[in-house]
Amino acid sequence: MARGIIYVMSTVVEGIIKIGKTDLNNFKSRMYNLERHGYANVGGLKRKFAIEVEDYDEKEKLLDEIFSKSRVPNTELFALDIDLVVQLLSSFEGQQIYPELETKEEVFKKSTTERIEKQDISLIPDGKYTLDRNVKDFGKVKAILEVEEGVLTVKSGAICAPIVRDNPPEAVKSALVINNVLQNDEIFNSPSTAAYLVVGKNTNGWTDWKNKDGDYIDIYRKKDWLAHSQSFFYLNQPQRKSIKNLFQKFIRFYPIIHIKDWWEW
Repeated sequence: MARGIIYVMSTVVEGIIKIGKTDLNNFKSRMYNLERHGYANVGGLKRKFAIEVEDYDEKEKLLDEIFSKSRVPNTELFALDIDLVVQLLSSFEGQQIYPELETKEEVFKKSTTERIEKQDISLIPDGKYTLDRNVKDFGKVKAILEVEEGVLTVKSGAICAPIVRDNPPEAVKSALVINNVLQNDEIFNSPSTAAYLVVGKNTNGWTDWKNKDGDYIDIYRKKDWLAHSQSFFYLNQPQRKSIKNLFQKFIRFYPIIHIKDWWEW
């Protein structure tokens, strides 16, 4: 079976991604050309994840089939959550090609967390939230997070600890911090990434940011979970059967992915 590389890239258009394949010798040049020239009149492509796998032609066809309803006609562009695709690709057997500084396990965990967080952001009421805590070997950090219609903005003037890892999220790397002070408002796609900027390392933003009453914003997820868990007990027999059928379809993909890691999906 031929070995090759399957990759996924973000684009300048929010929610539009590219899924593609290339042979082992052309990955770097393929990425260079796509990131420099764009694809199908869409620019701003940036590599997100790539993995070397066996039988890569068939695996790419399978991906196309799975995501066919989300495909932009006659292109390799899809209207999908990129973290969902990274979850899937990082579950394949094979050697991770990109990113180089994280393991597949780390990538899978991060993409899972970010995907869940993006779904949960809608639960956070509009308003302002604060992060005020001590960071080891630095001291006190302090920031304001403004939430408006699902958009998370860390306000300028935040006191931020130095970044302690070599490969922070892109949104953290691009933020302008001078003498530990954030110079501009910065938008983030999750509370944890926003908190990463402030504390300088991976952290659970749901238990970092507080509302005006001093409660962590995780309280909004807990309320939602409680409401959904109570509604589960009122499922009728056809609904329960539907859930069972969905699970049976899901486990058909076992030959190519690690189902044991997908319980969070």
